[in-house]
Amino acid sequence: MSVEARRTGRDETEAERADRMWTDLIQEVRVAQTGVQILFGFLLTVVFTPKYDDLSHADQIIYIVTVVLGSCATGALIGPVSLHRLVAGRRVKPRAVRLASRLTFAGLVLLLATMTASLLLILRVATHDGFVPWLVAAVVAWYLTCWYGLPLWVRRCHTSR
Repeated sequence: MSVEARRTGRDETEAERADRMWTDLIQEVRVAQTGVQILFGFLLTVVFTPKYDDLSHADQIIYIVTVVLGSCATGALIGPVSLHRLVAGRRVKPRAVRLASRLTFAGLVLLLATMTASLLLILRVATHDGFVPWLVAAVVAWYLTCWYGLPLWVRRCHTSR
């Protein structure tokens, strides 16, 4: 068994590994892209509704921040597609996979921030109760558990040394 096969747990070359990792990454990005694009599309329409003018100044600021976060998340999650298209055939796939993975992670963090800000805005408009920050914090804790806590726990406990 080669050193590479021992390191990855598979009998594959660096190029084969990069191809496999690229395919996995793009499948993951497709799911996140769809969600962020739908959310961003809905966010873009809010400013054109009569209700927008009735928002408090603070809620309008939250809305603007939310739209900017959604735009940045969209850019980061579409970035790997553009990266692949521009470097295809240049024999840099392992490097491209690492960069695309970082873009995807940044996009997921931005998506988390977008969803948090969206939830905060919606709940502030729907109800003015003092429990809104606590409810948003609970949902964010759930997102962090599902998106980062559980995967990191599995990685730590179940990765062979």
